Amino acid sequence: MATAPVLTAISIGDAVKLQPGGSWIAANVAVLEKLAADIAPQLDRAAAVTMDISGVRELDTLGAWLLEKITRRAAHAGRAADVVGVADKYAGLIEEVSQVNRHNLAPPVARNPIAAKLADLGTAAFDTGEDVVVFLQMLGALCFAALRVLRRPRALRLTSLTYQLYRVGWQAIPIVVLITFLIGAIIAQQGIFHFRKFGADSYVVDMVGILVLRELGVLIVAIMVAGRSGSAYTAELGSMKMREEIDALSTMGLDPIDVLILPRIVALILALPVLAFIGSMAALYGGGLVAWFYGGMGPAIYIARLHDAVSIASFEVGMIKAPFMALVIGIVACSEGLRVKGSAESLGKQTTTSVVKSIFLVIVLDGLFAIFFASVGM
Repeated sequence: MATAPVLTAISIGDAVKLQPGGSWIAANVAVLEKLAADIAPQLDRAAAVTMDISGVRELDTLGAWLLEKITRRAAHAGRAADVVGVADKYAGLIEEVSQVNRHNLAPPVARNPIAAKLADLGTAAFDTGEDVVVFLQMLGALCFAALRVLRRPRALRLTSLTYQLYRVGWQAIPIVVLITFLIGAIIAQQGIFHFRKFGADSYVVDMVGILVLRELGVLIVAIMVAGRSGSAYTAELGSMKMREEIDALSTMGLDPIDVLILPRIVALILALPVLAFIGSMAALYGGGLVAWFYGGMGPAIYIARLHDAVSIASFEVGMIKAPFMALVIGIVACSEGLRVKGSAESLGKQTTTSVVKSIFLVIVLDGLFAIFFASVGM
């Protein structure tokens, strides 16, 4: 029969003798923890501790562990702690509990710094190789989906494509116009400020026109699309992956590539060149306004100089880049969305990774195109 637990402390000089009694079982856990806490100050002052548990009537694992914690508190402080009066039926339990967490963890092995750097480099190379494989798998799946659509045009989901065009194209126009307008204005202002020292104000038009049409117009727009639409694609597909909606599509016999990914990437490929064109025109307009108000160059002079400085090849170079950048952004965004695991932390991580990878690849692609067009004389 269970009895109320007690814990008596008898001071003998500098030593303390503890006499637990009653039922030290889980049913009395609240009382037992209070008894152990109340005795702690007296234990800290004692030079030695002796525990006589002959008065304990009932004992389970929880009670034995609390008794063990009391003796360990004294032992860890460097004082002697003995347990006496152990009944035969509890000897095995007391022995087992006394061995818990007795072994200290082995200290970590010191790594050679050179070997550690090489290991980190190998891990990074392996991760990069895995990213390349995922990118190529998504590209291949997208190509097969496009071939199926070419064979059966009705398989293309026009409603989804139109909606995605509205989201990534039409809704993006205000922010694209604002940012590119400011970029063009800043380039023109800085150019006039520095070229004026050499009496070459008119060359600002050449700089603005060539930079905007060949490089900055499409690059800035692609970066904004990667941050705006690419992150949205990753978050949407990742949320669907977490809720097992993509698995449900496969169970229903529908290919997620056809239903979810192809309309998004096609919309991106169609929208980005248009956005790049609009952004380039906004940047040229911003540069023209600054040249007028800050540099004293009238609109007619600005347009005439722009006509002489910029060739159609500069415009073609920017427009050719746009679909390829859109394809890279779409593939990275969708593949990262499908790599989301079952947690919100994974969703946030993959969304961030998607944006970073997209911007990095867009800049690398722009550099490769610059080398290519320079080699072919464009």
